[in-house]
Amino acid sequence: MSETEEETLIQTRIFAIRTTIGQEQNVARLIEARSNSKKIDLKAILIPDQLKGYIFVEAAHPQLVDEVIGGISHIRGRIAGTVGLTDLETHLVPKSVIETLNIGMIVEIISGPFKGSKAKITAIQAGRQEVTVELLDSGMPIPIVTHADHVKPTGIQPLIEEPEEKVTREDFL
Repeated sequence: MSETEEETLIQTRIFAIRTTIGQEQNVARLIEARSNSKKIDLKAILIPDQLKGYIFVEAAHPQLVDEVIGGISHIRGRIAGTVGLTDLETHLVPKSVIETLNIGMIVEIISGPFKGSKAKITAIQAGRQEVTVELLDSGMPIPIVTHADHVKPTGIQPLIEEPEEKVTREDFL
């Protein structure tokens, strides 16, 4: 059996590594540099944007990952076991911000002249990646059109306003 046939028989697995939040890029660079210097074969390193404090490493054995991450600062440890590829699919395909927004949702404007203001989404133009919002802080509802990347959902659900019932003369008779 040749060496290339042996390499194809070796199955790789994905391992999760806990890191300090915000240090994922630095840890990934250190892991790559150490694996290159020690000639340890790591197939891939994944840093998902949505999952802060974790990176994923693809390797043949957990011992290889432990050898590479040993002593690197900002690493909190390796999670026991492996991670399935189906669990990572949501992190591999980037999700558009516009897909997460709904009409009536309360958002925070994160850039522009209204930065830091809370607003309610009144319309969504998915093709143009734009949303129309009304500021909650202002006394008069003024529609503002902004790019979907400039708003961030707050997680606060809007109050559902019940329409007022009209009282008619027949109600009293």
